[in-house]
Order: sequence, then structure tokens, then C-alpha cells
Amino acid sequence: MNTATLPTPSIEYGLLSPMLIVFGAAVLGVLVEAFAPRRGRYPSHLVISLAGLVAAFVAVIVLAAHLHSSGTAGHSAVMGSVAVDGPALFLQGTILLVAIASILLVAERGVEAGTDAAARTDTFAPRASALPGSVAEREAAKVGVAQTEVFPLLLLAVGGMLLFPAADDLLTMFVALEVLSLPLYLLCGLARRRRLLSQESAMKYFLLGAFSSAFFLYGVALLYGYAGTVRLGGIGDVVAAHAEADNALLIGVALLSVGLLFKVGAVPFHSWIPDVYQGAPTPVTAFMASATKIAAFGALLRVFYVTLPDLQQDWRPVLWAVAIATMVVGSVAAVTQTDVKRMLAYSSIAHAGFILTGLIAGNRAGLSATMFYLLAYGFSTLGAFAIVGLVRDAGGEATEMSRWAGLGRRSPVVASVFALFLLAFAGIPLTSGFVSKFAVFQAAASGGAVPLVLVGVVCSAIAAFFYVRVIVLMFFTEPPSDPPTVVVPSALTAAAIFVSAAVTVILGVAPQPVLDLADRAAEFLR
Repeated sequence: MNTATLPTPSIEYGLLSPMLIVFGAAVLGVLVEAFAPRRGRYPSHLVISLAGLVAAFVAVIVLAAHLHSSGTAGHSAVMGSVAVDGPALFLQGTILLVAIASILLVAERGVEAGTDAAARTDTFAPRASALPGSVAEREAAKVGVAQTEVFPLLLLAVGGMLLFPAADDLLTMFVALEVLSLPLYLLCGLARRRRLLSQESAMKYFLLGAFSSAFFLYGVALLYGYAGTVRLGGIGDVVAAHAEADNALLIGVALLSVGLLFKVGAVPFHSWIPDVYQGAPTPVTAFMASATKIAAFGALLRVFYVTLPDLQQDWRPVLWAVAIATMVVGSVAAVTQTDVKRMLAYSSIAHAGFILTGLIAGNRAGLSATMFYLLAYGFSTLGAFAIVGLVRDAGGEATEMSRWAGLGRRSPVVASVFALFLLAFAGIPLTSGFVSKFAVFQAAASGGAVPLVLVGVVCSAIAAFFYVRVIVLMFFTEPPSDPPTVVVPSALTAAAIFVSAAVTVILGVAPQPVLDLADRAAEFLR
């Protein structure tokens, strides 16, 4: 081969700046973990993590402003492997905002003086008896010297999530999938209490994720064999040039979809969600339930809207079946749950089905509605899990639903905020959930998926039952004889909950500016 004909590699650092900033902060965090003294790690990690995420968000805003002023659909970077366009920037900004709130939850240090030690919220703090060293070090552990490696791990996962919806070829998408997944496998196993349950959840997530990655790679191989390229746009051009799809293409798309549908938690690839959400540390669960779903749906949107628009008659019926099964299974299974975290896990599965209705629409309205839904859902979910982490007893978090009876009488503010998030999940007017569901259902109906919308409405009604059941339990049921303690959150956790609640209300009362922003961003680079 004549090497003179090969293109000169080029890296557009400015276009990649949000991802590079986050990865740089993660590497700096690893160095802090390796060389900084124990006492200095926590404040250093907190400053580095927040500064890196905020700087990356500013970079996204600058890129979005440049894209808007240029009047183009987007820019291609790293020899066409990364697309910097409206959907990528919108979803990257959403992921970064959710990640900032997640860092605040992970950084929870403890509670105000006077609270029982068993109710402390230092989720990642090791037990004092397990630490060698002086008495002072052991006492420090009691008040929450955190396992600070969670900060660079979370940043590495965020970096992968930023790349996932922007990947414009299948190999880059696979690398992003692994970069976001591997830190999550570790984070799921770091719970201080219920360690065996936490480690079990990490192992299940790892094993199922490995199978998912294998399916994804097999699909990539088949699509490359069919089209001779791994570029999403290139595969789309080959598909458009052929009147009929052959078996290699259809099987490749099916296998590729398995890997992506696993990450969004769609049925029948949902089995990891309840166990992992229940066993993982609650701040990690909050981060996974919100940010991972945003990134995974961004990749799904890019694959189906950029690569397979001319194959809609083949993939839409399959996604119809997946969306219906996801909505039905998630809504019905949630009714039978007695654990709050598992109930929210099945709620997350049901919401994956609702979001799929926007993807199935296959039009610009469906794309913008799906992006708005992901923004609204991300903050509501993060806030709900943050509240779960505040209700504790001597054994740790009190997630058994019966323990929440009468919570509204003892802690009306906490119960009211949790009720707000549940009403948003149910799609009650004046919350972000109502606007989100209305937008995706309207887009699906305009795209010819009226029966799917009807199923979605029925499943929303089923889901409303178990949300309202929890609200009735909190406000109109007698508390148990030994009620759990609602710990007083630190300023960081309180800020995360406040921001989540504010976004939930604002997007329900005045959603139009964000809807317009999502509509302007709803154009992929092809």
C-alpha cells in the first residue's frame, strides 16, 4: 500500500474540548489519589471534579453558540469519528448538568452534630475498624473520610458518556460504551453497608454488560462486512443505495441494537436494572439511572436517525414490540414492589418505553421531544434517589416501603419533595413529566404510531397507581412503632435536591424555552 495516499490524522481539540476537560480532570484526580495526603484528597477531588464539569459545560455552551452562528448542521472531528452537532451538544450539556448534581450527592460527608452515628450518610466511607493506623485516623473514618477514588471513577464514566452520543462511527461508539461502563461496574460495588448485595449487583452488571458488548461487537462486524465501513453515515449511504436489505444488514442491526437497548434498560434486556439499582450505593444509582440513560438514548437516536432512516419499515415494528413490552413490564412489575429503590428501578424501565415512543416517531419532533424528555427525566430521577438516601435506620437506608409510612407527618418537607418527583414520573400537569410525555406521545402520533401512544397512556395510568400509593403511604398511613430517621443533608446534597426539584417544576410550568432549544438542536450531522 502506498502510504502517501493515507490521510494525515488530525485532532480538532477545540471541538473535543468538553470531553478532553472531563478526562483531564479524571486523570488529575487519579494523581491526587496516588500522591496527595489522606486529609487533602477529599477537598482536592471535590474542587477538581466540580471545576472540570463546570468548565466542560461552559465549553459545550461555547461550541453550541459557534454552531448556531455558523449556520451548519455540525462539524466532524477526528477524521469523521466524532460528530459535534445539535443533538450531541444538547445531550452533552444535559449529562454534565446531571453529573454536577451527582458529584454533590457523592460528596455527602455526614450529617449535623447530634445525629445518631448509624444514620450517617457517608455512603462511601469505610468502617473505622477496617482501617489500620492511629486512633485519630479511625475517628476520622467515623465522621466520613470517604473512599475518594469514586470521584475520578465518576469523571471517567462521564467522559465516556459525553463521547457515546457524539460517536459517528461504530468503533468509537464501542470505545465510549466501554469507557462509561467499566467505572460503573466498580462504583456499583462500593457500598459501605450491605456489601454483599452491592458486590452482587456489580458482578451482575459486569456479566450482563460483557454479553451486551459482545453482541454489539458482533453487530459491528456484520455491518462492516455489509457496508465496508464503520462510519454511521457511510453505512446509511449503502443502505439507501440498495432497494432491499439483506440478512447481514438486518442481523447486524439487531445485534447492535441489543447492546444499546441493554444500556437503556429496555425489555427484554432489563434484568440487570432492579438488582443493580437496589445494591449499588444510592448516589451511584442516582447517577446511573439518569446520566447513563441519557447517553445511551443519544447513541440509539444517532444510529437509527443517521444510519437507518431508509430502513424504518424493518426496524420500526421491532421497536414497537420492544417499547410496548418495556412500558407494560415496567408499569405492572412496579405495582408489586415493596422496596422503594426497586420500585424506582421498574419505573425507570417503564420510562425507557415512553422515551422509545419518541424515537419510533422517526421525525424531527420525535428527536426534540426525546431530548427534552431525557433532560426532565434525568433531574427528576436524580432527585428521587437523593431523597431515598436520606431515610435511614440502624441498618442503613430504610428502603422497605412499609418503613416510609407516616413520613409526611415527621418530615413534611422531605416527603413533599419526594411526592413532587413521583407526580412528575406519573405525568401530572404542572410537572416536567407531563410536558415530556405529552411531547413524545404527540410526536409518535404525528409519526403514525397512534396505537403505541394508546398503550403508553394506559401504562401511564397504571404507573400513576403505584406512585400515588407511595404518596398515600407517606401522608395518610400511621407510622411504624420504630420509624426510620430522616437525616439532615449537607449543603451539597440539599443543593442537588433543590436544583432537581426546581428543574422539575420549571419545566412543567414554563417549558417552552427548553422545548425551543431542543427543537433548534434536533438536526444530526450526516
